[in-house]
Amino acid sequence: MANSDPDKLMIKGDKLWRSDPIYSLQSRTKLSFTRWSADWKTATSLYEQAAIAYRFRKDNEKAKAAFEKASKGQEIISSPWDAAKHMESAAALAKELGHWNEVSDHYRRASELYIECGRSQPASDAVAKAASALEEVVPDEAVRLYTDACVILEEDGKEHMAFDLYRAVTSIHVKLGRYTDAATVLLRWGVAADKCNAVNSQCKAYLSAIIVYLYAHDFQQAQKCYNDCSQIETFLNSDQNRCASKLLSAYEEGDTEEIKRVAKSSTISNLDHVIIRLARKLPTGDLKELKGDEAKEEEPLDENDLT
Repeated sequence: MANSDPDKLMIKGDKLWRSDPIYSLQSRTKLSFTRWSADWKTATSLYEQAAIAYRFRKDNEKAKAAFEKASKGQEIISSPWDAAKHMESAAALAKELGHWNEVSDHYRRASELYIECGRSQPASDAVAKAASALEEVVPDEAVRLYTDACVILEEDGKEHMAFDLYRAVTSIHVKLGRYTDAATVLLRWGVAADKCNAVNSQCKAYLSAIIVYLYAHDFQQAQKCYNDCSQIETFLNSDQNRCASKLLSAYEEGDTEEIKRVAKSSTISNLDHVIIRLARKLPTGDLKELKGDEAKEEEPLDENDLT
């Protein structure tokens, strides 16, 4: 394979590609379609050989182009699985080349091809690979990709396979200081865990969301989140609920030392690292200001209104 001339293989493949009978509509007979199919199979095989040879030579740009054509060929001869595999190879090479738009586009196309095969897990994995590649360079696109990867699994009733994806997108939001978005993802994770009876993961996700709100110094939202989640019996009776209750009580009492003590508890130590790091920094603001905000929100009594 190393001795193959990939340039010649590509030229041969292109000649067969251009022999596509679509340019000669009058010749569309059973024989012409049979030959067309054979030509495409041969061309696709040549592109595959060229792609491997280019990659062996570390000519990533040409290898990427060859894999793109091989993918298109497999798609035309009705082999979406192989087409997806080749498109993933092209995406991986685009990553090495720093062609970030192509990384996203190619992995998305691979995902679509896997879905044609009825395979949600590799479809989700392909989009997640794109997200992972783009986390540092285009974090907003990475968030969209991770979210799409979650949706693919959710729609196929495979929420239990999406837990690492929820974790990844939460981490990005926290890194970017988007704490409300991070909490929203954690609550979504909790709902997904509930659907697949992953009680421990569900309760951890709800406690994590409350901690994120507290880190953002949004006590009111943390309290509301706690109250809402406590409507769910599995969380109400959990260690995570008791831990959240202690944290919120310490905030209400303005007890900084108690907040720090609870933040070091074993219940919080068993959460994801990104949440543990936030918890260990609590409280993040002035607890006196927090009480002042609560007082402002209380509606003053109108003695003239007896209704």
